[in-house]
Amino acid sequence: MSTSTMFQDFLSNIQINNAEDISYRYGEITSSLNQKFRDTDSKTANSLQVGSYGRHTGIKGISDLDMLYIMPKSEWENYKGTGGQTKLLNDTKNAIKDRYPKTDIRVDRLVVTVTYTNFHVEVQPVFEEYDDKGQSYFKYPDTYNGGSWKNTKPRQEIAAMTEFVNQKNKNLRKLCKMMRSWKNKHGVGMGGLLIDTLAYNFLKSTNEYDDKSYAYYDWMSRDFFKYLMDQPNRDHYQALGSGQDVKVKKPFQKKAKKAYEACLAAIEADGTDAAYEKWKKVYGRPFPTKPAVTTESARARSWNNTEEFIEDLHPIDVRYEINLDCDISQNGFREHPLSYWLTRKIALKPNKNLKFTAEPINIPHPYTLKWKVLNRGTEAQRRNCIRGQIQLDSGNLQKIENSDFKGEHIVECYIVKNNVVVARNRIDVPIE
Repeated sequence: MSTSTMFQDFLSNIQINNAEDISYRYGEITSSLNQKFRDTDSKTANSLQVGSYGRHTGIKGISDLDMLYIMPKSEWENYKGTGGQTKLLNDTKNAIKDRYPKTDIRVDRLVVTVTYTNFHVEVQPVFEEYDDKGQSYFKYPDTYNGGSWKNTKPRQEIAAMTEFVNQKNKNLRKLCKMMRSWKNKHGVGMGGLLIDTLAYNFLKSTNEYDDKSYAYYDWMSRDFFKYLMDQPNRDHYQALGSGQDVKVKKPFQKKAKKAYEACLAAIEADGTDAAYEKWKKVYGRPFPTKPAVTTESARARSWNNTEEFIEDLHPIDVRYEINLDCDISQNGFREHPLSYWLTRKIALKPNKNLKFTAEPINIPHPYTLKWKVLNRGTEAQRRNCIRGQIQLDSGNLQKIENSDFKGEHIVECYIVKNNVVVARNRIDVPIE
């Protein structure tokens, strides 16, 4: 399979597959608000789809959807005073609640969150204004610390994305989508607007891909990760189009460097069967798999492939970070973290006790934690002990294991919130 075909198939695999359901929910919410504030039941008027979905850079599994509802100017008098921000959000919540009385709908500082199966919509009521240049912006309510009104400019962000897509041979949105697959695979806590802004800045900095397409997406991936790993540490960037601050939740350079090195290995393997798996290490399971060929040895294998994949159980939309640590001990010896052994190049032998501890970072409750322990190598196959099943945490955010035999051992953890994986991490434990 050619590079062009592989990346075309990859982008097809991550295409949003529930757009009809999303559009229906947007329409119902819009209709309920129009009935409350305008005495009409239009499902399209006075609302604006924003965020990744509105910029057309979201991918399969998207769960965090954003919508602005544009209030009538005449309503400003009712909300401009003290406490008006809270009143506006509560009125918005109650209007939607009339349409969905059994749905989880709540006010969350800036927005009204409407939670459905597999995704939620954050509805932000706004008042439209115009600056001295005639450009549109929106005032939105913030209930924090007594309440205030803040400004946002999503129309400019959408316009910048649309204009630049046309200038760069439609590569911008595709690059944004590929990067979302990467961050979901490796648990990179980057927001959608940050990804889109960095991709925009990268393509703006080079003419290399102005007339290129899928056949060059391997090089474009490599060069973009190089661009990311070379970025200085910053706490924010200016968003494409609007120039407003977009926050950096956590440094991404280290994981970008690993992705860059993985791209080099995948490009080196171009034209061979190994290229598929090497690109999967960058972009995850949605990247196409080498066409299966049933061989005599495969039919005669004596081990069961019991590995499960989180993508088959839940949509993936990583928005948070989770730390995963491993402490190693043995009778008669002190306990040390895995990094102690690896940095000192001390070989890990069998018969060690391994304690994995997960630490969710600023993830609001409720959520559940799931674990996956996978063994690889000839010894795991000989013992028919691949494992890889996904299991629910016992409640203490820990997983206790023993190193019984040589080979590659992988432990992954996942945070599942509203049936969506919102954080993940992984540790590789080599037993020699």
